[in-house]
Amino acid sequence: MCLAVPGRVLSIAETDGVPMAQVDFGGIRKEVCLQYVPHVQVGEYVIVHVGFAIQQLDEESARQTLANFERLGILEEEFREIPR
Repeated sequence: MCLAVPGRVLSIAETDGVPMAQVDFGGIRKEVCLQYVPHVQVGEYVIVHVGFAIQQLDEESARQTLANFERLGILEEEFREIPR
């Protein structure tokens, strides 16, 4: 499954001219491209799909969605590492 998941921006840096961020998804941290939402600031929430932040999201909506995903086990499934 490949969902769009809300996460909180922890830090922002530029990599090879591309804005990138460390994003927290309810305790799981991943590097995310901010190319589509370059105005986002540290502490704000974004919706992430396949490694790209595609939209900014308000904190309350993000927290509710993350809580529902966690309750349903979706976060674990979405971020599970697949062995090669």
